[in-house]
Amino acid sequence: MRELAVYENAVIVIRDGRFAFVGRESDIDANLLSTIDEDFDVRGATAVPGFIDSHTHLPFAGYRETEFNRRLQGETYEQIAASGGGIASTVHATRAASQEDLVDNILGRTRTMARYGTTTAEAKSGYGLSVEGELKQLRAIRDANGRSPVRLIPTCLAAHDFPPEGRNSATARRGYVSTVIGEILPAVAEEKLAIFCDVFVERGVFTNEEGDAVLRAGAALGLIPRMHADELSDTGGAALAASLGCASADHLMQISDSGIAALAASNTAANLLPATSFFLMSDRYAPARQLIDAGALVSLSTDCNPGTSMTESMPMVMQLATLQMKMTVEESLTAATLNGAHSLNIAKETGSIEVGKRADLVLLDAPNYLHLVYHFGVNLVTRTMRGGAWV
Repeated sequence: MRELAVYENAVIVIRDGRFAFVGRESDIDANLLSTIDEDFDVRGATAVPGFIDSHTHLPFAGYRETEFNRRLQGETYEQIAASGGGIASTVHATRAASQEDLVDNILGRTRTMARYGTTTAEAKSGYGLSVEGELKQLRAIRDANGRSPVRLIPTCLAAHDFPPEGRNSATARRGYVSTVIGEILPAVAEEKLAIFCDVFVERGVFTNEEGDAVLRAGAALGLIPRMHADELSDTGGAALAASLGCASADHLMQISDSGIAALAASNTAANLLPATSFFLMSDRYAPARQLIDAGALVSLSTDCNPGTSMTESMPMVMQLATLQMKMTVEESLTAATLNGAHSLNIAKETGSIEVGKRADLVLLDAPNYLHLVYHFGVNLVTRTMRGGAWV
């Protein structure tokens, strides 16, 4: 993760939306040189791969800024949730919104993401918590994708929480797990609305057994598993994610040593979301150094959502990863690009500036990539390119 290929005074040639050459101008093949019909001088800017935000909750309605203010005054997330706030608040607002409203919300957020250099983002449902509510969110992602400046990769997170109207009933909770497995996931698969299936395995939410059942059911329908794991407590979620071959285990603030070892021995990405800890004013961050030193594949994401991480900025996440989780700048850049692409199964297509890959890149008003972290609190992104076109 620290071994970056850095080219000084370089030229990048793009053809048919893909990188055709990277290196010194004098090394360009004559045949390729003869095909170049447009020259763009970036005037000494630094080019880095487009950021891959591999964990977001983009299709939501409503905000929770009043809850944020309550936390500033000392209330805990659990106290706010018990009073009707938290995920339940966003579920009510998202259920009330039309599909067109959700499309507009997604497009507004992806425009902000693109201004901060994101070219691909995963987008989860999880605020419908009903058959129609979850399908509405995923259809909104599908409809927004054709107009979004950011490439969107959909995930069904129907197992995000239990519906507010039945959350305190054990019978209703069991019934909702059956609904997810027997109705929501088959409908999602039939309409081809998602690539991934996710579940929030956590104390008070879905048990390891329920998470296992949901992800196995999704996998049987062709949906690749992901997992919210070990965020608020150590439930052994990371080890479960590794055993199921999940594409990623996300959050991991409470991961155990055995969970770290399980991820290090697997191809499951440890997807870390430091903006969530920061926004919740927590001193507990995922143990990035231990994960990396153990050999785990670490990626970074914003967790963009209205309650616990209201940001679309991957550079902000990189800054937190280095300053709070002690990652190097090189590690954070790899985690925000190529490793995020790996967790979304698209690393052969994007995530690095390499010949043959899609031309997704970001231009920085900076002399080198170190300024992404060194020059904090400002947006250094001057242009974002996706598939060879400026967005």
